[in-house]
Amino acid sequence: MENILGFVALACGIIVGLGAVGASIGIGLMGGKYLEASARQPELMNELQAKMFVLAGLIDAAFLIGVAIALLFAFANPFVLR
Repeated sequence: MENILGFVALACGIIVGLGAVGASIGIGLMGGKYLEASARQPELMNELQAKMFVLAGLIDAAFLIGVAIALLFAFANPFVLR
């Protein structure tokens, strides 16, 4: 029983850690591409900025869904019989 709880804690850490790394890389790449695009065509900066913020919200939403799933497994684990 204790081994299962240890693996659940490890899995929660992996879910949150990989989600944070993926979201950070995604937002970093997107921000870099936004700066490149706005440097090439400054007249499109406002349109690109609005789209960038929508995509940043979606990337963060995917990370927060992963955090919610990790919290579900940490506090209301459906795999452990009590």
